Amino acid sequence: MKSVELFAGAGGLAMGVSLAGFESLAVVEWDRWACDTIRENSNNGFPLVQGWPLWSGDVREFDWSGVPEDIDLLAGGPPCQPFSMGGRHKAFGDSRDMFPATVDVVRRLKPKAFIIENVKGLTRSSFANYYQYILLQLEFPEVARREGETWADHLKRLQEEKTSGAQHFNGLTYNVVPTLVNAADYGVPQKRERVFIVGFRADLGAEWSFPTPTHSQDALLHSQWVTGEYWGRHGISLKKRPARPARSESRIRKLSDSFIPLDRKPWRTVRDALQDVPDPRKRGAKSFVNHKFQDGARVYPGHTGSPLDLPSKTLKAGDHGVPGGENMMVRDDGSVRYFTVRESARLQTFPDSYVFHGAWGETMRQLGNAVPVALGRAVACSVAEQLALTQLRQLANQRHRKLA
Repeated sequence: MKSVELFAGAGGLAMGVSLAGFESLAVVEWDRWACDTIRENSNNGFPLVQGWPLWSGDVREFDWSGVPEDIDLLAGGPPCQPFSMGGRHKAFGDSRDMFPATVDVVRRLKPKAFIIENVKGLTRSSFANYYQYILLQLEFPEVARREGETWADHLKRLQEEKTSGAQHFNGLTYNVVPTLVNAADYGVPQKRERVFIVGFRADLGAEWSFPTPTHSQDALLHSQWVTGEYWGRHGISLKKRPARPARSESRIRKLSDSFIPLDRKPWRTVRDALQDVPDPRKRGAKSFVNHKFQDGARVYPGHTGSPLDLPSKTLKAGDHGVPGGENMMVRDDGSVRYFTVRESARLQTFPDSYVFHGAWGETMRQLGNAVPVALGRAVACSVAEQLALTQLRQLANQRHRKLA
């Protein structure tokens, strides 16, 4: 199966797509540091990115003539700053809004499916109309915006097309499924809420839903405060365990009284993710690439870091992780320090041998903008499975018609 990746960044989603069995025909990214990261790993022979057809530049300037229509998958995460909780919230008024460019590529390539990822802020009430506008453009990519037409007027035309009955529309249409997910529910050691917009071309007749979560907070609480298995696994004695979280007390009591088996694995915590990674200031640290201590971490109101025994806070693009101290860990003694680049890569489920290029701030920006590889793989695998099923159905129908 063939794919194209837009806004690839350091390669998180694209690597997940590769792990799902897709072959990249184009990997497009404008940031030179992120491109250097991909190139360095490709040159080093890292298998997932080796031979990627990387193009460094604006997606709107890419020459698509060499990429055939009807590819299997288009994937990408348009820049999130226009919709980020920490951004200026300009949405359609922000020059970094790349959703129009994404729709243009969908219109041109007519992929069988697409996966688009963005921040939770995209779903906030103040963006409700523009969020609907994005979804309708992806559903009807050939109902293009006219010259001089405002996005609000274009939205009205799209709404009219929708309500008039999509089944009567003769052009390119997609069945679009938007889902807000927490990466921690899929085995990522990070509480990272993101929107995934997945679409299948309507003519395929695909029947798809977002993958079922594999991990849960309840299972973690049970492992920590009911069975104690979590602490035993990490060799932490009763005296060294933190206090039971007061805000979860009622939930722990219910889990203690319940005989219903938990059907999901425990959320993975910072301690789980980093258990074999030495302190960057101690012996053995040099055996891990990108594992250099960064001084200057401090606590102040609203900037408190990530506890070891929960999934980390959402890693943010940049060095300090403002405003919540997301890029710091809180150690057992209560002190804080910044996550190293390698530790941050672990929290984003990048392989240890994957090298990040650039200074600390640049590499942390790449990581903060990335899709966790494990989450990207889970979504891409489910899409690949559905595409394979639709192909089998089409072959079966062709045989049936021949026999008839």
